[in-house]
Amino acid sequence: METTVKFEKNSFKNRLQSMLRVDFRRMFKTKYFYIIVACALVIPILITVMMSMMDGSVSVNPQTGVETIMEGPENTWQSIGTLPTADGEAMGGMDVMGMCNINMMFMAVAVFVCLFITDDFRSGYAKNLFTVRAKKGEYVISKTVMGFVCGAMLLVAYFVGTILGGAISGLSFDLCGLTTGNLVMCMLAKILLMLVFVPIFVLISVAAKQKAWLALCGSLGGGMLLFMMVPMITPLGSTIMNVGLCCIGGLLFTIGLGAISNRVLKKTSLV
Repeated sequence: METTVKFEKNSFKNRLQSMLRVDFRRMFKTKYFYIIVACALVIPILITVMMSMMDGSVSVNPQTGVETIMEGPENTWQSIGTLPTADGEAMGGMDVMGMCNINMMFMAVAVFVCLFITDDFRSGYAKNLFTVRAKKGEYVISKTVMGFVCGAMLLVAYFVGTILGGAISGLSFDLCGLTTGNLVMCMLAKILLMLVFVPIFVLISVAAKQKAWLALCGSLGGGMLLFMMVPMITPLGSTIMNVGLCCIGGLLFTIGLGAISNRVLKKTSLV
């Protein structure tokens, strides 16, 4: 009696699913992932509470004698974006809250992506992986998906921290003429905009290989070129148009830079 042995074809779908399972298992077992998420949750609480406590305090320049009055946040949602006032001007005018807001998470995810990818090359895991298990295309896709999920979780953690910080400080939750739908669209647009930033970080990291310092410097520098556009593309008054623009831009960057990352891995040494 003859027996036939059938070998299951290792298709692109199977390889990608396997790569995703491995990467997410590693991500959720990595300590610095939880450290970054915890920082995303705690930072808005600390900033909001500290700025509220300093509201109205006066500092005097000993050389000129000029007095400066510290202004604290007036509204919880200032940690997310700029709120309009009745006269149409921006609320606040606080440089600290204008810069230290939820958009910092686009830079925070760069730290995680760079450390995660460079650790693959430094430990020899990437070389072994490409030899026996996956192809370079699946590696790039998996790292991009992983970075996107991490970025989305950082944004959600910061949003939760913003609500907690506002509640602790007793700030207003008034949207000043905006709607809850605008707030939801704003967060969704920011999450989709991660698809623009993460492929940049992946490309620079695979090019830097095991050099974590080079990947971090390149990713943070490259991210800063687009960082100032984030509040304009994803304002608090976002609509479905902002979400659509972020989605289309994210897909274009993911496909284009993903192809370049794949090319870099094929054309360069893995050590």
